[in-house]
Order: sequence, then C-alpha cells, then structure tokens
Amino acid sequence: MSAVLGLAAAKRSRIRLVILAMLFVATAINYADRATIAIAGPAMAKDLGFDAVTMGYVFSAFAWSYVLAQLPGGWLLDRYGVKWVYAGAIFLWSAFTLMQGAVGFLSGFAAVAVLFSLRLAVGLAEAPVFPANARITAAWFPANERGMASAFFNSAQYFATVLFAPIMGWIVHALGWHHVFTVMGALGIAFALLWTQVVHGPREHPAINPAERDYLEQGGAMMDMDGRPAETATRAGRTLRQLLSERMLLGIYVGQYCINTLTYFFLTWFPVYLVKERGLSILQAGFAATLPALCGFLGGILGGVISDQLLRRGYSLTAARKIPIVSGMLLSMAIIGCNYVQADALVVGLMALAFFGKGIGALGWAVVSDTSPKESGGLSGGLFNTFGNLAGITTPIVIGYIVRETGSFNGALVFVGLNALVAGLCYLVVVGKIRRVELRP
Repeated sequence: MSAVLGLAAAKRSRIRLVILAMLFVATAINYADRATIAIAGPAMAKDLGFDAVTMGYVFSAFAWSYVLAQLPGGWLLDRYGVKWVYAGAIFLWSAFTLMQGAVGFLSGFAAVAVLFSLRLAVGLAEAPVFPANARITAAWFPANERGMASAFFNSAQYFATVLFAPIMGWIVHALGWHHVFTVMGALGIAFALLWTQVVHGPREHPAINPAERDYLEQGGAMMDMDGRPAETATRAGRTLRQLLSERMLLGIYVGQYCINTLTYFFLTWFPVYLVKERGLSILQAGFAATLPALCGFLGGILGGVISDQLLRRGYSLTAARKIPIVSGMLLSMAIIGCNYVQADALVVGLMALAFFGKGIGALGWAVVSDTSPKESGGLSGGLFNTFGNLAGITTPIVIGYIVRETGSFNGALVFVGLNALVAGLCYLVVVGKIRRVELRP
C-alpha cells in the first residue's frame, strides 16, 4: 500500500513550487524597491541637504500610503482577482521607483515634495501584494505545507537585502545614487510581464495534473485564489466589523505591528546606523547588511519548517504557530546588545542574531492564511497588513527624533528591542486559540 501511495505522490506535478518561486521573486523585488531609499539615503541626504528628521519623514512616506491602501487593495483582490491586480501592482510600483532617480535634478523643498510623493505612490501600488501572497498560498498549499510556504515568500525580504544591498551599494559608489532607482525600476517592470504568463489558480493552471490538484484539495487548500466578487462590495463593511471584533485577530494585528518595527528599522535606518554611528562607508554598509539579512532569511525558512513539522507531529495549529513566533521574538531582543559592544564585527553579529530570531518568528502571513474567512481573504489580509505597516509610519519618525535629540542610536535600538518583546507577549497572552474565522450571515 505504501508503495502505491509513494508512486502516486511521485506522479504529482509540482506546479505549486513554481508559484511559490514567483511569490518569492515578487516579494524580493518588492522589498528591494522599498529599501532603495535606505541604500541611497546617506548619499542622497548629503547631495540634497536633508537632516535626520527630514530623512525620517521621507523614509516613512511609503508606509503612509501603503497603510491607507491596504483595505482598498484587499477589496480589489477580492473583487477583480489576484493575478491581474498583482501584475498591475508590480508594474506601477516599479515605474514609480524608476522615476525617483530624477529627484536629483531638483533641490530644496521641491526635491523633498517630489520624493515624498513618489514614495507615497510606491506605497499605494505595493498595497495588494502581501494580502495576495497569503491568498495565493492558501489556494496553492495544503495546511501542512502552508507554514513553510508562507515563511519562504516572507523570507524574501531578507534575501532581497542579501542579493540587492551589495549591488545597490556598488551602484551608489560607482555610478551615483540616482541609478539605484532606475535599475530596480526596470527590473520590476520586466518581472511584471513574466508574472502574467506564469501565475494561474490551481483549478485552471495549464501545467497542473489531477494528482497534484487532488492532493491540494484533500490537504485543505482553498483552491480558489479569488474571493466571491458578487458578495465583496455589499459585505465589506460588515466583514470588517466582524474581523475587528475578534480578540484573536486583534492580538495578531498588534503583534504584527511590533514585528514590523524590526523590519522597518532594517529597511530604513540600519544602513544609516552603520554609516553614522559605526563609521562605515556606504559600500561597506551595503556588504555589512548582508549577514543580518542572510540570517533573517535562514531564520525565516527555519521558522516555517519548524511550524509545519510541529503540525505533522500532532501539535495543535495554535502551538505549531506560536512556539516559533514567541521564541523568535525573544531572540530578536539581542539587538539591544549592540549598545554595549564596540567592535563592528560584534555589532553585525548581534544584528544577525536578532534578525535570525525575527525571521523565525515572522509567521504572521501563515497565521493569516490559517485564520482568514474563505470568502474574504483579500480584505482580511489587507486589515492585517494595515495594522502591521503602521510601524512603517511610526518607526522611521520615532527613530529620527530619538537620533536628533540624543545624538546616538542607543535609544532607537532599545525601542526596537522592546517592540519584539511586546510581539511575543501578544501571542502568549492575547491571541488564544488560532482558528479560521467564520463570517456570520
């Protein structure tokens, strides 16, 4: 019997892995385009005369529109479908990234205003991406593979730094900061065209075979990437009220806000910290950022593997998700230790440990796939991402003021470390049992 099952499994296609690879690349480009401003930031600030607070507001611009567009973005996904909304998002955010290279032709308030506006536009365009990732993962992966799949695409945020930070640092050093934006923008536009040819739902994908389709359906995959368009417009307000009334979801939302505080420190102020506080050149900072990013990537993969293995060994879904999340957040508090060491190697090592922990604990999107109502995954993911990315507004600004008022990053690192602690407490104390939300009629 086992031989027959093994033969059947061997005959299954593996199209879900191709879809996961596309999500990984899309997410890597997504985060690389967010981080362009951080890599170009020191040289840009010098050329354009920006101080720390001005840079804090420029860093935060992306998140203002990104947060405001989460719910409309989730509604668009449910209403018009994941594939084409996602493709349009990639094209638009890449075009707006490319345009940022022209800011160097301006100066003073005009440069600030145009750069801020373009970062707002990037945030608007990127809004549907992570809710779409969660929806695609729920459709293409059975429950016992979903943690790994979610962790894998989420870990692309670190891989983006591993791959692109040294490249972008070299571009700034050799060609000037303007070209970081043009190169990354052109890359994204090309990938948008590839997306339209490769990504389909599991029911209609031309390359999937019946064995894989049956495997997905029997394992609890949702099969449909899209929601129920006829119900989306009329139920949106009622759905939001029900989601916000769930204590479990509120704990998950606040936890994601705190986790994203670490993410946005890394995406915005970390290269500046290495240059201003530790005296590295921008080229050195680009390479120094790769070790924490690589550790975050490895931690992200490990967190998903641990979670799925716990599930396969009979642990409840709640335990399988919470154990890596809480453990990872406690490990992330190592970032505070950077205030007590002098050697640059130790600083990078502690940052690497902190982001390894953050990677292990970054299972929020797996939890979204586990908890979202079947008929409204886009809206549910959008609400989750709204809360989480409020940290993109507060973190750059708060750190900007801390640095200006204290003259160092010591308080900033404590601020980031305490957010990791609160994230762990949210999952321990507030969330309770993790389960799929059923919408009331």
